[in-house]
Amino acid sequence: MFRRSLALCVLLLACTAGQALDRQPSEAYRARRLHLADELKGGVAVVFAAEQPLLDLTPYRQDEDFYYLTGWNQPGAALLVESAQSPRPYREILFLPTRNRHLELYTGVKLDASDPNAPRLTGVDEVRQVTELPGVLNELAQKDPSAVREIASQPDLAKARALATWLATTLGSDRAAPLTDIGALTMPLRAKKDAGEIALLRAASNASVQAQLAMMKAVHPGAKERTVAGVLIEKLMEEGCERPSYAPIVGSGANSTSLHYSDNSGTMQDGDVVVVDAAGEYSMYASDITRTMPVNGHFTARQREVYNLVLGAQRAAIDAFVPGKSRINDPRHKYPDSLDSIAFDYMNAHGKDLHGAPIGKYFIHGIGHLVGIDVHDPWDYSKPIEDGMVFTIEPGIYLPEEKLGVRIEDTFYVNNDGKLIDLTEALPKLPEEVEKIMRASESSQSAANSAR
Repeated sequence: MFRRSLALCVLLLACTAGQALDRQPSEAYRARRLHLADELKGGVAVVFAAEQPLLDLTPYRQDEDFYYLTGWNQPGAALLVESAQSPRPYREILFLPTRNRHLELYTGVKLDASDPNAPRLTGVDEVRQVTELPGVLNELAQKDPSAVREIASQPDLAKARALATWLATTLGSDRAAPLTDIGALTMPLRAKKDAGEIALLRAASNASVQAQLAMMKAVHPGAKERTVAGVLIEKLMEEGCERPSYAPIVGSGANSTSLHYSDNSGTMQDGDVVVVDAAGEYSMYASDITRTMPVNGHFTARQREVYNLVLGAQRAAIDAFVPGKSRINDPRHKYPDSLDSIAFDYMNAHGKDLHGAPIGKYFIHGIGHLVGIDVHDPWDYSKPIEDGMVFTIEPGIYLPEEKLGVRIEDTFYVNNDGKLIDLTEALPKLPEEVEKIMRASESSQSAANSAR
């Protein structure tokens, strides 16, 4: 009997670890919950984990706010954070679903609240069955009705709305407590990355750089866009990523001028360029990289001209960055000193289209976005970028008339000294560097073909 119990315990820990990502220390997640409690002003937050997907073609990915606050990567759980309000102390509870032993034959063993090691394994003070969540809220409402007049949660989730309705019913009210969006409270917290998050973002960027290098070696006339996307995904997984951080974009020729082209159904033609926007997610944290290269390994004069224009615009934006002042994602150029406006002005001053008109109008998107647990981490872009944030700088020019699109994108971190650190600088982007990599790949491929 002892051996059976020991074996079950080992299996449980193995399965829990098997589902685990490179998790930060529990103290980091607790610090985030305490910061959230400060924002609740005596109130309560209930954050639900993502549910297990029904189809195997949809891999499980945890809810971003839930993961940010817990580091827990199993489905069906809920987190309650109760802020201190004298005489009530701070309280945190992780609610875990009851084990479904039949389902676990397919999904693996899950942790149960009855396990005495649950608080240690999860890093949360209290761990209880999720069936107890309504009762805990009801008990709190009886002691302090003001605490549940408004609940921070996920208003778009049916279970969050059902919980609010149920709580109102138990209190004899015909109106459910309003649900405030937990994202409004976590957004400013998530925007500023701690050291552990930066380490994970570096790991995602390093893996993504290796995938982009592998991609460059696979580009040649006659190659399928989808094949190149497959090379990227394979290398991302080999480097430890759990998934791409977004659908890879591999657009050659006319497809290079479509900003979010993701069909990847074309065949690369000699004389065209290909835009590859692809990166990976490492332990829930994303990277974001775009490179543009000539399919045959050699830029034409016009391709090089437009490429250098985009590269110059990126450099101008980097040089102009001032923490606490510079804004991004300003495609309509409302702010003259935004990095978008800096890049736009550079393009107009240095380049023209085939008709002699300033080329800036072909820069059709925002110059960047925040990056974190989501490749597009939430942020109020009317506010400037500050120390501790991670974001992209990605100018682009798209010329359908010339079947020529160029985008260059890197991910940057603003350190505590306000210095801009390029997390993806290991990936070459000077045109001659790009051509050199592709020539080396071309030589290797020719040698391999000769050996056959």
